[in-house]
Amino acid sequence: MNLEMFFQRTEVLQKRLADLYQTATILPWMPSEMLPKAFEELHHSSKTLQLAVEELYHQNEELIRSQNFLETERQRYQDLFESAPDAYLMTNASGIIQEANQKAAKLLNISQQFLVGKPIINFVPIAERQPVRSEINRLAESDRNTELLVNLQQRHGDIFPATVTVAAVRNQQGKVISLHWLIRNITERHQWEEAKIDNVTSIIKDRRLYKYAKGDNISLSPLQIFQVHRGWVKLSTFCETGEEVLMGLVGAGMIFGASMTSLKIYQAIALSDVELQSIHSSEIAASTQLSQELLPKINQRLQQTESLLAISGKRQVEERLYYFLDFLKQETGEPIPGGTRLSIRLTHEDIANACCANRVTITRFMSKLKQQGVISFDAQKHIILHLDG
Repeated sequence: MNLEMFFQRTEVLQKRLADLYQTATILPWMPSEMLPKAFEELHHSSKTLQLAVEELYHQNEELIRSQNFLETERQRYQDLFESAPDAYLMTNASGIIQEANQKAAKLLNISQQFLVGKPIINFVPIAERQPVRSEINRLAESDRNTELLVNLQQRHGDIFPATVTVAAVRNQQGKVISLHWLIRNITERHQWEEAKIDNVTSIIKDRRLYKYAKGDNISLSPLQIFQVHRGWVKLSTFCETGEEVLMGLVGAGMIFGASMTSLKIYQAIALSDVELQSIHSSEIAASTQLSQELLPKINQRLQQTESLLAISGKRQVEERLYYFLDFLKQETGEPIPGGTRLSIRLTHEDIANACCANRVTITRFMSKLKQQGVISFDAQKHIILHLDG
């Protein structure tokens, strides 16, 4: 019985009680003192019931309005979910897909209904699944979103590069109950970046490679700019006290040269076996295209130097070390299961110079970070960072 019908029946009951009262007053055998009292009780009970029903009726109307609002919001969320410009998935804590929008279905070349119930790891090439599994397991220990650069494979289709942002949803006890996945196909971005690199590389691809061994001092000329073909180069200067100051780290595709600095003392040291290609300043002046292609690379070097200057301005040595390690992660990091491997090897002296500290202090703090599990080392003595973010 719905509330509307119940409300109508209480009104009928009220009318019948009134009729009964009218009839009873004319019955000769009914004691005159009993009747008013009995009907007063019935009338009072009926009124109470009617008030309760009216209150219930109003509450029910409010509940219906709330339900309508929630349904509208649910539909709005569903519409946003379905019309999102990127692929969006929701899985349980183990990575089993529970919901997927149309973009995800199209990206993975499978209908939405068949996506539900499948492990998301099924869309990662078999050889690359273990690092992704490790990241899923690590989400239970981190409160931050995780960003991955992975290859994904369409169902009966191609493998493509993708950026994946994963956010964990927790219950009141802090346990992960679901994972939200935002997936972007970055094939076009890769092609664009490769094309930009190729534009410069195509101009100098057949030129002589200048080769330097690890530790070699690279001769610099004011009329010459080098582009790194392979390896890493450390750029530095010296202050009045004779201490070395790190000015930059240059890897494959990046450029450096004496013409890019006004420092009187400026040196370039090979941090590994290095191959360089030379561009003469006259070529840059004569080619608008070459000048335009080199501009972003020059900007990249300036931004890197600014980052190092900002790090040197931190008040505490330990804080400078932490930010420098994060800088190395951004510039030279290679994602591996459980962390980020730095592709270059710096000595404690190099790190101390970058952090404006002495080697003994840096060695002590590095040991502390190792004990805390912030850093570790692989078999080749490369630093592995376990920094969040």
